[in-house]
Amino acid sequence: MTALNTKISVIVPAYNEAENIPVLLEKLKKNIPSKSYEIIFVDDGSTDDTLNILKNLRKQNDCIHYLSFSRNFGHQYALRAGLAKATGDAVISIDADLQHPPEVIPQLIQKWQDGYDIVYTLRQENKNQGFLKRKTSNLYYKLLNFMTSVSVPKGAADFRLLDKKVVQILNKSPERDLFLRGYITWMGFKQIGIPYQVAKRHAGKSSYTLSKMIRLAWMGITSFSIMPLRIASVVGFLTTLLGFLYACYVVYMKIFTNHFVVTGWTSVLVSVLIIGGVQLMIMGILGEYLGLIYLETKKRPNYIIQESSFKE
Repeated sequence: MTALNTKISVIVPAYNEAENIPVLLEKLKKNIPSKSYEIIFVDDGSTDDTLNILKNLRKQNDCIHYLSFSRNFGHQYALRAGLAKATGDAVISIDADLQHPPEVIPQLIQKWQDGYDIVYTLRQENKNQGFLKRKTSNLYYKLLNFMTSVSVPKGAADFRLLDKKVVQILNKSPERDLFLRGYITWMGFKQIGIPYQVAKRHAGKSSYTLSKMIRLAWMGITSFSIMPLRIASVVGFLTTLLGFLYACYVVYMKIFTNHFVVTGWTSVLVSVLIIGGVQLMIMGILGEYLGLIYLETKKRPNYIIQESSFKE
């Protein structure tokens, strides 16, 4: 099956990317080696002119589709919305800011034709990025792989190709907070990675704030591991053990050495603060997991589509 005879779907999450979309579209059309394709833009509650631009592009080209959320639900949900609508034999996801180079798409498709069901990309270390961002990114992947049962490759991005059968299985997942990078790795199938260099953002500013990155990181850990709960148990046990050893020390000093242990508000206050802090930390971790269960049981939709070019 050659690329020309297959249908390729491309999913593009977009949040305030009005300046980038026309440029990206031209590059996509040049780099999709298929006569049959669809490009699905998912407007994630943009406040600029993104939606109007998508509507105009749709009028000019029937291969272009758009979904528009009622508000900003987040990048991962935008990807899931696009995956739910994609009908291609292979589905490619790519960001709208042009940091994911469309020129890599032919390589993704070639690896798919070679028999791989999942072709992911690996972001190469960018010396132009800040030192802190590079180090925290590397630390995150090490921590994620240590604390979870999946092994997410260092630098893995949401720029990937999925075979149709993989997409169909993924769309059946009932999980609310689905960490796609981890879930797709966990699924198995025949996978391969392709390295790429991150390009400069064409226009605008990144909407991926520090708080969003932290939330995504925490989602990745809690989605695939109960390690934080185990750590909380170990910390609680060690705190109890230290308290018991200190009590033994006090009894020993009193009975066998006839020395009085130094007493005072400082030691009492430090002990109370440490134990109280440990208890609050453990309760916080438990609360996070209970919160995830609570949100799952509510069964609210992951996103709300207010406008769409698809005919229902």
